Amino acid sequence: MIGLLIHVGSKMRKIVIAFVIFLLLPFIAYGQWKMKQTSALKIDKPIKVDGLLNESVWEMAPEAGNFIQFEPERGKPSSMKTVVKILYDEKYIYFGFICYDLQPEKIAARITKRDAELHDDDSVLVFLDTFHDRRSCYFFITNMLGTQLDGRITENGRTRETTWDGIWKSSGRKTDFGWSAEIAIDLSCLKYEPGKNKTWGINFGRPIPRILEKNFWIGPLESPKKVSQYGDLKGLDLIKAEKKSYIIPHFISKLEEDKRTEVDAGVDVSYAFSQMVSGHLTINPDFATVEADQEQINLTRFELNLPEKRNFFLEGSEVYRQRIRLFYSRRISDIHGGVKLYGKSGGYEFSGLSVQTKKDETIEEGSANFTVFRLKKDVMKSSNIGFLVANKLIGGKNKGTAGIDTSLYFSDTFKFTGQMALSYGDNNKDNIAFFLRPSYDSATFHIHLRYTQLGENFAGNANHVGFIRDDNRRELDSAVVKTFYPRKRVFERIKYDSNYNIYWGINGTLRSWKVDQGLSFDLKNKFSLKFGHHQGYKLYEKEFRNHQSEFELGYNTREWQSASVSYRFGHNYDLDFQLVKGKLNYKLTQDFSLSYEIIRLMYDPDPEEESTWIHVIRATNYFTNDLFIKVFYQINSAIDKKNIQVLFVYRFQPPFGFIQLAYQRGTARFGEKGTQGHTLFFKLTYMF
Repeated sequence: MIGLLIHVGSKMRKIVIAFVIFLLLPFIAYGQWKMKQTSALKIDKPIKVDGLLNESVWEMAPEAGNFIQFEPERGKPSSMKTVVKILYDEKYIYFGFICYDLQPEKIAARITKRDAELHDDDSVLVFLDTFHDRRSCYFFITNMLGTQLDGRITENGRTRETTWDGIWKSSGRKTDFGWSAEIAIDLSCLKYEPGKNKTWGINFGRPIPRILEKNFWIGPLESPKKVSQYGDLKGLDLIKAEKKSYIIPHFISKLEEDKRTEVDAGVDVSYAFSQMVSGHLTINPDFATVEADQEQINLTRFELNLPEKRNFFLEGSEVYRQRIRLFYSRRISDIHGGVKLYGKSGGYEFSGLSVQTKKDETIEEGSANFTVFRLKKDVMKSSNIGFLVANKLIGGKNKGTAGIDTSLYFSDTFKFTGQMALSYGDNNKDNIAFFLRPSYDSATFHIHLRYTQLGENFAGNANHVGFIRDDNRRELDSAVVKTFYPRKRVFERIKYDSNYNIYWGINGTLRSWKVDQGLSFDLKNKFSLKFGHHQGYKLYEKEFRNHQSEFELGYNTREWQSASVSYRFGHNYDLDFQLVKGKLNYKLTQDFSLSYEIIRLMYDPDPEEESTWIHVIRATNYFTNDLFIKVFYQINSAIDKKNIQVLFVYRFQPPFGFIQLAYQRGTARFGEKGTQGHTLFFKLTYMF
């Protein structure tokens, strides 16, 4: 017996030791990670940003090279050489890219719209972790046309937001060896700690979409957004930026058919209390000329989540993102004004906003105050724990949400996220919600398991300020995603994704289950194929068995200039349906781009006449990067909606100072027929 116990104990020790080693492997691997370092040359005079690295100081600048593939052949050297040089002075930090290309005639440079996604063009990327906290960074992307895309990455890659707008210059040039680019970032738009011999986190990237290749200076990366893996930019001597405040007044006039001419004005003020803390004030902001929401097909019984498009709420919105969404800015209608505050110091990140809305006659609601506060604390190597409260005060009553959340990175691949929240207002019982989600993410593989519980009365209060599709549920969700790069015969990339979801009511009643399966192929001839099948069960007034299958054929979808068509069919809430979608992105000239989308939904039977045609057209012509005209036109036959917007913009002080002339007709809220007649807007904005 003693011998048996010794034998069992020995086996148990081996199991425990093996388990501990397994848990420590990510940390051991991280300890073996070789962190790249580079430096920058400080100069006395600014350089001309023209895409040509022809100033003599560029020859003396330190170089960063030896880029590594993220995909398709992760960890191998880039198939084409890239060299980056770095300069800085007291106002700007400069980056010069030299991009060699074996086929210069095939370099893709088509996107001209600011903040448009540039991953479909040959482009270069700069990532700057200015706090060197291994958690968050700014990013700047440009192509050979000098088009600009910028934004912020937070929580070590969990969120990526392009609504942040920095002040920077960029330019690109085609050369006999490929192409080159210059970027100059105004230090006044960045938050950082001034001082001597400072270190920033840094990474560079260069996508080559035609060969499905993404290359980065640091590698092999688990994800391009994984800030904790970035290298170091050392030896920076940084002073506090001189520019402390921006005052941006605007004047707007509105002339609508059969109505009196309206004249209005407002102002935005930004003030830097320090290089790390800033505030923003807006009075009577202009939301009238914001592009209308695109009409969509909703095959569920839940509310659709609509993207925010108003600048005041867009800037810094990534700070408020949570899986259980306690703050949803689309709950806020037009506002008289508001204030925002953002800062980061000593391992704490904080943000807050407070706005006063105008009376909303559409939903017959009076003026309300919305206040949101967010606080996050850095913990461990690249993790955080946070707190958020969002409150709506109307008629003397408070309604809202509050909760804590965390993102814990045990390595660059193993992560745990969790959240606990409560809502308050009309019913303060059964108003608790929480979720737990461990996950594994590598460059080609994802898996997670999530458990969520939402009290029976959580959404009723929370949806005054947040976005909760449904409550009264105990939910299990899991997903597996795997990407392969066979690089043989006809296939360049294969991706498989699978999702399983089931939830019960708090009382244990099965309310829903769903299985989603998807498989996609990217072929070497630029065609792509996608297949999907969805099977599910829903319990509402009765039991429903829903299923649908879909097929999509695309051409050149790895670049912006592309075409796709999809066909979906199935059975949805006792109705057979067919859904056909088509999309075309095309550049008629170097400066004129056109996007057309068509959607046809057919029900059989169709007792409520919900079969629908949706047409959406977007056209943009850039005369220069700062002088352009945009057209947006859509039709939704189900609600007899026709909406057109034409916008002419001249940015004489990019990105904030501009003249704007807009024409609208039929603009209305999402899902509603527009009654607006012919309307002309004129807007002038200036930056002091």
